[in-house]
Formats: sequence, structure tokens, C-alpha cells
Amino acid sequence: MRIVQIIDSLEAGGAERMSVIYANGLSKKIAFSGLIATRKEGLLLGQIDKSVNYLFLNKKRKIDFQAVFRLRTYIKKNKINFIHAHSSSFFIAVLVKLTFPKVKIIWHDHYGISQDLSSRKNIGLKIGSFFFTGIISVNSALKNWAQSYLWCSSITYFPNFIGDSILLKNEVSLKGLPAKRIICVANLRPQKNHELLIDAANLIHKKFPEWTFHLIGKDFKDSYSHILNQKVNNLKLEETVFFYGSTDNIASALEQSEIAVLPSFSEGLSLAVLEYGLHKLPVVATNVGEISKVITSENEGFIVKSNDLNHFVESIQKLIENQNLRKQMGMNLNKQIELNYSEESIVKKYISWLGSLIIPTT
Repeated sequence: MRIVQIIDSLEAGGAERMSVIYANGLSKKIAFSGLIATRKEGLLLGQIDKSVNYLFLNKKRKIDFQAVFRLRTYIKKNKINFIHAHSSSFFIAVLVKLTFPKVKIIWHDHYGISQDLSSRKNIGLKIGSFFFTGIISVNSALKNWAQSYLWCSSITYFPNFIGDSILLKNEVSLKGLPAKRIICVANLRPQKNHELLIDAANLIHKKFPEWTFHLIGKDFKDSYSHILNQKVNNLKLEETVFFYGSTDNIASALEQSEIAVLPSFSEGLSLAVLEYGLHKLPVVATNVGEISKVITSENEGFIVKSNDLNHFVESIQKLIENQNLRKQMGMNLNKQIELNYSEESIVKKYISWLGSLIIPTT
């Protein structure tokens, strides 16, 4: 089997990271695993395994015929069976298929605002789905949406998973006191609800002034980013809440942290929660997306209603006050991740599913 992952950029977002994780995981299992960034490179470039065949298309426009034919040449030269297109990269995959019908397209839906899908309309995607051999959804709601809206008969659900980390030399240095750090890994987007986190930090600081909050994720330097920074300044939390932007070494930051949180309004299956568990951190997260399928009880973490500040703060406080609880909860979540969200188990199911989509020639 010969598969190439296609993603628009290699910036540190969830879909981007999954494209790299799939490419790296498959490189150990199949004859050829490739990865193509169409429009922009980024921090994740250093996370690509050396055994993965990598290409940067440097696509300049939405319809860039030079990029389409460079991709077509790559597909033919490397005898690719499947294009695994992540998120909006389905568009260039469809353009290639129109010129080279033999190749099959798998589209991977990472849509993060999955709390209300009734208003999600995308005519271009609907037309494009006519050319898909299969669709992967990262949660059950997205699978149901695809079955009702798109034109593709083979739709499956695969959870996100964590791959083996590539060792990086550039360490992240977190501020604050060791063993008193609370971390949140999420790009600065409104659906991640960092405002709730800052309000929680304000309340926690009054009772536990030595504990600090560390926000890892891309800063888009937009109005939302301005609101967050202004809120921190207004509440005089400059020495309590710290922004770090993107990093290609999240593991380094997690290793320096004691508690992990995710205050989102909306999620698919959060990679951040999986990474928290992988590093044996106790977690407080909102009950959105598929998070309750990962944190199935209070033995593995605290789940609170979305935007419920009081319960969010109470849960963090319980963890601050009980070191043994932090340790046991982190261990329990780690076991859950290793058992159900490992690279080995998901990649095996993925390859089997792709095999079922190949119609034998007679």
C-alpha cells in the first residue's frame, strides 16, 4: 500500500499534527508513506520522520495549476494508491483526481466546531465528496453529519491518537515555580474559551498565589488575542498567566507542568487531552466533543459543563490541594490513552479499512 497525506500547512494545529502522526506511523507499516504540505510549512516540519517522503508544493492560489500538476507528477512517480487529504486540502486532491482518475481520495474531517452541525453547509465539499472513496471523521457527530450531507458511501470514525514523539533539542522554558504550573494547550481561538481560563486563574490566584497558568498555542494577533491580553492586564495577572505562542516541543512544556486544563466551548477529539494523558497529567476539561469518551470517570479526570466557571475552579482547586489525587488521576488517564488511543491500534484498523476499499481487479 502506498499512501500520501496532504495538508495545507505544517503549523501546529490539530489537523496538521494528525497528518504528521499518520505519515510517521504508516512509514513503519507500509511500502510508501508520504506527506505533502500544499501552501505553507511550519513548526511541524521538524516532527516528520526521516522515513517519510516529504514534499512542499508551495501552492500560491486557491486554484494553482502548476501545483496541481506537480502533485499529479508526484502521485504517478511514486505509484500512490491513496491520497489522504486532511480538512480543506481535499480541493487540490479532487483536481488531481480529475486528471488522474486511478488515484483514490480519503478525506479526513477534523472540523472542531462540532457542537452544532446543522448550519454547516459547504457546497464545494459536497460536490468534492462525489470523488471520495472514503471519509474519516474524528468524532461520531461528524460521522453522522457526513452520512446525511455528503455523497460518499464509506464513512468511518477513527479517534485521534498519539504517535511516537521525535526527540527535539529545543526545550521550552516555562516561567513560574516548579510543581505549581497549570498548562493549557490550545491555539488562541474563540472556541477554546481562554477567557474562562483567565477568569479561573484570577480566582485561583487569590487563594493559591504561587500557582501559575501557562498557555501554549498559536497567537493569531487578532481581536481575540487582544481581548485575552487586555483581560490579563486588567486583572493584573501578568505574573500569573503566561502566553508562549506555538511550539514544536509540547512534550517539553508538559513535562514541566503539574495540572492540565482545556476550557473549550467546542472540540472534536482533542489531541491536547490525549497528550496530557500520555504525560500522566491530571486533567480538568469541559464536556464537549468526544472528551467524555477519553475521560470516562472521575478516576481519569474532571469533566465540567462548558463555561461553568465555579465547577471549573473547584476542580482545579481539588487537584491543587491533593498531590496524591493528581498522581493517581494522571496514571489512570495514561492507562486509558495507552489502551485505546495508541498508534499501533489505530493504524492497524486504518490499514484494514483502506484494504476493504480496494476493489480487486479481474
